[in-house]
Amino acid sequence: MSSSSSSSLAAAAARKRALTEQRFSELSPALSPEVVKALKGGGFRRCTPVQAAAIPLLLSHKDVAVDAATGSGKTLAFVVPVVEILRRRPSPPKPHEVLGIIISPTRELSSQIYNVAQPFFATLKGVSSMLLVGGFDIKAELKKLEEEGANILVGTPGKLFDVMERLDTLNYKNLEILILDEADRLLDLGFQKQITSIISKLPKLRRTGLFSATQTEAVKELAKAGLRNPVRVEVKTEVKPTSKDGAQQELGPSKTPLGLRLEYMICEASNKSSQLVDFLVQNNGKKIMVYFATCACVDYWAIVLPLLDSLKGSPIIPYHGKMKQGPREKALASFSALSSGILVCTDVAARGLDIPHVDLIVQYDPPQDPNVFIHRAGRTARYDQEGDAIVFLLPKEDTYVEFLKRRGVPLTERECSTNAVDIVPQIRSAALEDRNVMEKGLTAFVSFVRAYKEHHCSYIFSWKDLEIGRLGMEYGLLQIPSMPEVKHHSLSLEGFTPVKDVDATKIKYKDKAREKQRQKTLKRKAEELALRPEIERRRKAPEKPEKPKRKKTGKQRQAVQTKEDMDELTNEYRLLKKLKRGVIDEDEYEKLTGFGESDDEDSSDGGDSDLDERKERGNKVLKKIKQKGKAKGSRRFEGRSKQKTRRR
Repeated sequence: MSSSSSSSLAAAAARKRALTEQRFSELSPALSPEVVKALKGGGFRRCTPVQAAAIPLLLSHKDVAVDAATGSGKTLAFVVPVVEILRRRPSPPKPHEVLGIIISPTRELSSQIYNVAQPFFATLKGVSSMLLVGGFDIKAELKKLEEEGANILVGTPGKLFDVMERLDTLNYKNLEILILDEADRLLDLGFQKQITSIISKLPKLRRTGLFSATQTEAVKELAKAGLRNPVRVEVKTEVKPTSKDGAQQELGPSKTPLGLRLEYMICEASNKSSQLVDFLVQNNGKKIMVYFATCACVDYWAIVLPLLDSLKGSPIIPYHGKMKQGPREKALASFSALSSGILVCTDVAARGLDIPHVDLIVQYDPPQDPNVFIHRAGRTARYDQEGDAIVFLLPKEDTYVEFLKRRGVPLTERECSTNAVDIVPQIRSAALEDRNVMEKGLTAFVSFVRAYKEHHCSYIFSWKDLEIGRLGMEYGLLQIPSMPEVKHHSLSLEGFTPVKDVDATKIKYKDKAREKQRQKTLKRKAEELALRPEIERRRKAPEKPEKPKRKKTGKQRQAVQTKEDMDELTNEYRLLKKLKRGVIDEDEYEKLTGFGESDDEDSSDGGDSDLDERKERGNKVLKKIKQKGKAKGSRRFEGRSKQKTRRR
């Protein structure tokens, strides 16, 4: 049997497993003919399990909390009920009467939902809709809403919250349905405050649908706050093939799409980038998404991969969250239009994006949050299609496989290629020729190490076990950068071979304009450095001569003397108390007060009278101290009474 016929048979088998026998036209409560026609126009005749469960519940006035695998058709599971509920209203809505709201975490996902829903919204007469996402002029949007209104709002929580706070002309009193898509991601991105505020402005008598591929504790809390007695819909795969020939079966619940084959590859850090390139070459002609840990990593590999001999001519498109809205949309549109090519991206492309005909997902860096693993892999094998996904792991990260298996995500091992070409010399050669490559490599390396520290599964991904030397070779660095993580934590530099006789300051940019600007900056800094000693000498203030000490006044001298006398008297009083209590005898008292030091006969004869004199002085001291204490107490009492009078 040919490979094309076997792949078509596999696709047909996947389609059969992904869909139920339930037809949209036979659902109960029944869908309107207009909606069924729109579904047929999009090629949808039979329901997926999540659609077959969620649509009837929402149409039967139930709130739902849906937990289903990514790529299982959740978008239609809430778009169809929204349209049907609004169609059943007895009269058309007023222009500023909001009847339905759909909230999703990112502008890309909101835009995608809005575009998918347009054929269905078009079946509603006299109903208008509006997309509210970041990147557009808020004043223009507010003006349009104020003048024209909207009955269905689709958007991100931040923008919807902003609109609801600023605009009073929209009426939410008769809202029929609220949808929260990718609810776990909404909370992960810190939108809980905005969502709570939005929900507080909506009527309690409404239908609410909460959709997510992962039900976290935070999502359950949100369900308690925003849903009334929700019906929990959980759709999982019970029997799933985990190898391409389907011979090996993994029984039990799975959170991944039925047509998805998951693999993992364990390789040394120094060999990881070479294995990636070899894998991409083997799958040349396919539509591939490669996930990296940070935006800086995406920027680096997006310029390095096209420079390699084996990948020259392959379309490689970067996509990450720090790109401006225009370039981001252009990158996504370009990749969507390709029949084959490579999108290097971060987790901003992990949720909800329905990019057509993606064949392969490569998780070069495992995600910080294990929940995101499923969402990344779910960009392929969507709806009723088949697809492959692979994750690259270091030898010390192998327990991640068992961890995922326990979470219902089974993987099979793929051996490292023995014929992979070492690409490190090519990367280093490119870095020596272009300062841009060298700088982006250093930035990507540092950002990766710091992102690695933030892994949720820190017992598997322990950053202190990172082999920095081998990791530096993976990135093709000329030298290991100076960073606190390396300096203070004794991370292993084994396996790194620095490039000798290279002065990094003399490596130039290929871009002549950038190099010219760099030279100007270097010249200015050199001039500032030469002038610095002279500037510092001028700025240095002359040492001021010490001021002669002023003689103390009579009052100051008297105050010092009085204090010394009081200290002496207090000490004598303390000793006298000890004498009276019997703690010390008279001889000790005399020694401590200085009257027992003389051995002359004259002094000893007058000892008794002196002792009596000392006792008398001690009693006088006692009297003075008591009087002083009484005076202080009376002053405190007077102060408190004055404060009370003021308060009154």
